[in-house]
Amino acid sequence: MVMAYRSSPFSRFTLDDRALPRIGYGLGRLARHVRSEHERQSAVALLRHAFDLGVRHFDTAQFYGDGLANSLLRDAFVTQQSPVFIATKVGARPPTSSPAPEAAQHPRQLREAVEANLTSLGVDHLDLVYLRRMDYAPGVIAASDQIVDLDDQLSELVRLRDTGHIRAIGLSHVTCAQLTSSLSADIAGVQNIYNVLERSSQPLLDLCERHQIAWTPYFPLGGGGYANLPRVMDDPTVRTVAERLGRTPQQIGLAWQLANSPNTLLIPGTADPKHLRENVDVGAIVLDSELMAELNSVTFTTSTLPV
Repeated sequence: MVMAYRSSPFSRFTLDDRALPRIGYGLGRLARHVRSEHERQSAVALLRHAFDLGVRHFDTAQFYGDGLANSLLRDAFVTQQSPVFIATKVGARPPTSSPAPEAAQHPRQLREAVEANLTSLGVDHLDLVYLRRMDYAPGVIAASDQIVDLDDQLSELVRLRDTGHIRAIGLSHVTCAQLTSSLSADIAGVQNIYNVLERSSQPLLDLCERHQIAWTPYFPLGGGGYANLPRVMDDPTVRTVAERLGRTPQQIGLAWQLANSPNTLLIPGTADPKHLRENVDVGAIVLDSELMAELNSVTFTTSTLPV
């Protein structure tokens, strides 16, 4: 018998006591797309359309467009009784000289970033705040004046959680050792680079599964601008499977993520309504054990990132 792997767009993973659909939406790309009032209104309409399609998990950051992404969410549907789950990030500030965000790692800067997120979103608490560490490439590596002990950062975030400013704490761009040392802070989610062609973080994903921590991979299809990763949609095996199923290579790359781990929450971003529909439709893709074995056989990296 051939086992089928399938994740409905309405299949869920519980994150901080919220049962979230596993297909969400990331605002990084949308913020880069908006340059006019017309594009802003189109972006707000796109976010509302995502909600209509069943998306409830939105991933943002104050440093996405220097508050632009958050203001789009606020205009779309955020109120004090918002029906959506908003995850954001601290530890970085908007880039000035490169595509990658710059370091803002000090506890004081983390608190200021939380306050800025609250203001630009127009809410009184944040559902989930990821601490974006900057200890290794790709991206900016924290310089001497920005090298901060992880325990000091977590202490500040725990205080913000205790006061109700945030409800859950996550980690981004971290190692297994860092996650292990942080478990006492009740980590709810982890964001690391991971896709079918870049699996250096597999031990970290395994650790998340053991502790029932949400896994939200970024650059899930490779590429990624400053990361300069191989693109999943260019892989011959991915393209062959896509043709066989009548799907796009991007859809197969995302479907592999869902089938690969029950802890995975996807946050693909787009400014195109057609691509949004395709992303949500990923949940209807069935990958049987033979197709998964075929995709798992592609040449992938396991040494680019520290574990």
